Amino acid sequence: MAIKLGRPIELRDAPKRQTTPASPPLDLTIRPRRNRKAEWARRLVRENVLTTDDLIWPLFVADGHNVRNPIASMPGVDRLSVDQAVRDAERAAKLDIPCIALFPYTEPSLRDEQGSEALNPDNLVCQAVRAIKKEFPDIGVLCDVALDPFTSHGHDGLLEDGRILNDETVAVLVRQALVQAEAGCDIIAPSDMMDGRVGAIREALDAEGFGDVQIMAYAAKYASAFYGPFRDAIGSAKTLTGDKRTYQMDSANSDEALREVELDIAEGADMVMVKPGMPYLDIVRRVKDTFAMPTFVYQVSGEYAMLAGAARNGWIDGERAMMESLVAFKRAGADGILTYFAPQAAEKLKGQS
Repeated sequence: MAIKLGRPIELRDAPKRQTTPASPPLDLTIRPRRNRKAEWARRLVRENVLTTDDLIWPLFVADGHNVRNPIASMPGVDRLSVDQAVRDAERAAKLDIPCIALFPYTEPSLRDEQGSEALNPDNLVCQAVRAIKKEFPDIGVLCDVALDPFTSHGHDGLLEDGRILNDETVAVLVRQALVQAEAGCDIIAPSDMMDGRVGAIREALDAEGFGDVQIMAYAAKYASAFYGPFRDAIGSAKTLTGDKRTYQMDSANSDEALREVELDIAEGADMVMVKPGMPYLDIVRRVKDTFAMPTFVYQVSGEYAMLAGAARNGWIDGERAMMESLVAFKRAGADGILTYFAPQAAEKLKGQS
């Protein structure tokens, strides 16, 4: 009987052998990690460096003597009587912090619809300026120009039928700036966001013999939820009626910030500021790249409170988060930073030197 043979087995029918794909060859000449191998190596190639020269320390002044009242929503920050503000100025000088910024807590009895106390040459800000400059003439003092710490309605300008008056407010701000300059203020910082106020203030300062007084314009100041603890600190949180969106910038806008900065520079600003800080790093970068002006950023109270609060609860490494946030501003292009972390950061930086 004949035996029927099966068809020959073809190669394609043979069981496939499992192989592991070959790894692509490494180019061992390219090793970015070599520049990170040790602290000395990281220091050599570091692109952005934070120093004490970059810091401005905001202080809150209040009535009384030998007073330090903690601000609940800003852990580690106090309202200070003038004598204690002088002691913090001394601390700033020892830490090589070049400038402090002053903000007042005005007693409710001194607030009115016109913000009249802003024009008092013996108000808390002026008292603090004179006292600090008397003891520490070489430290810079920045004064905020706006009416919100002084008005009964909590707005930065004069209010009429629910509307903020621009030109009438500017006239008051000019007088406020002159009162501060006469007290010895080094930097006038209009934070109100009224149109034309920088030019009006510059003209008045020059006319009154204060040509050397600098202007740091809050040029791109946004209507932000991050200002809440600051309003607690100056006492306007409970008095503010409505919101500030008709004069502070819309958080969705970026090109508008450049127009605002350009106007303030044209009107005579020596320095410009972006506020708040961390949520607006892109604005800092655009401003610096576009104008190449001294550009500052304000790490505002809400930013500070989030980091400080999380650190107190043990949720983050507070010191590392603080330093990382400040370096981020430098990386974005800021020349200087207003921050409530200034003394802690300065102590850290001096300990590294």
